[in-house]
Amino acid sequence: MVREVRPPKLTLAAVAKEVGVSAPTVSKVVNGRQDVAEETRNRVLAALQRTGYRSPLQRKSPPAQQAVEVVFDSLNSAYSVEVLNGIMEHAAASDMEVILSVTSRQAASPLGPEERAQRMLDEGRSGMIVVTSAFGSGQLAAFQRRRIPVVVVDPLNPPPGNVFSVGASNWAGGKAAATHLLELGHHRIAYIGGPAAAECSQARLHGYMAALMAAGVPVVDEYVSAGPFRSATGVKAMKALLALDEPPTAVFAGSDSIALGVLAEARRQNVRIPEDMSLVGFDGTPQAEESLPPLTSVSQPLQEMGRSALSFILRQRNGEEIDSRRVELATHLVVRESTAPPRASAARGAAAVEG
Repeated sequence: MVREVRPPKLTLAAVAKEVGVSAPTVSKVVNGRQDVAEETRNRVLAALQRTGYRSPLQRKSPPAQQAVEVVFDSLNSAYSVEVLNGIMEHAAASDMEVILSVTSRQAASPLGPEERAQRMLDEGRSGMIVVTSAFGSGQLAAFQRRRIPVVVVDPLNPPPGNVFSVGASNWAGGKAAATHLLELGHHRIAYIGGPAAAECSQARLHGYMAALMAAGVPVVDEYVSAGPFRSATGVKAMKALLALDEPPTAVFAGSDSIALGVLAEARRQNVRIPEDMSLVGFDGTPQAEESLPPLTSVSQPLQEMGRSALSFILRQRNGEEIDSRRVELATHLVVRESTAPPRASAARGAAAVEG
């Protein structure tokens, strides 16, 4: 069991020692007294902000309802909406308000890491959930100094080991998708992933590669690409794949959004799914089920991921001991109508190449 070690309680004396002044001087600054030299006042204010000190009045006046801030890079995908639905459901049952922030629709914040963390503390927010977004080390350090809980869901940059995180079994899901296509008889299988640096995308790629290598099928560099989890990524990659002298007979897309882009470009180029090419997505969103044809996809428990992230926040807020900082939920393949054995001519061609 991992026991969380909390930093010592902040006091006026501790702040005074850091600045090199007396505790009464710090008290005057905290209480807005004017009989303090400007230079000293500025040093004390900087230390108060840096350490996250809160006056007794601030500590005794929490808001009537607790709130958690949820940060997305975008809400333009069914993935994001499903994760948010899970958070909202758990929040409603816990009498918790949700403050939503979408970074792609906002100008760069004028607040630095310390100011942003202090504002969250002053506003009485219980913590922050960061979904598929990068979270800088400076911001994380500022939150940790103030003991503000942070949970990341499928982060774009690998989180430090002391950060709580929620995800799915991405490697196993990637392997299951590629294995399904191999069992259908495909050997020319492409992978269109999400951001190359994203941990979840890397795990899906490695699962795909493991399945191909176990079957003795080479991983073709031209068949592997990466980009944002957007339909435009699928469109761009599909154009490149179809322009090859030997296009793949199957595509594994790293998200349902990417897969829908592949499907759209296939229609534009009169490529039939699954008659001419098989297609597998990843996420298991309602969009996958409602597409034409319905999309074979690796399903993630997206709403449960959202509920688990908020549960981490609530447990930290309540001072519970948590024996693991990582929750990894199982994925499973849902086979629908977008996958089928390759055409006989393509299968013979692949066999000839391998022979």
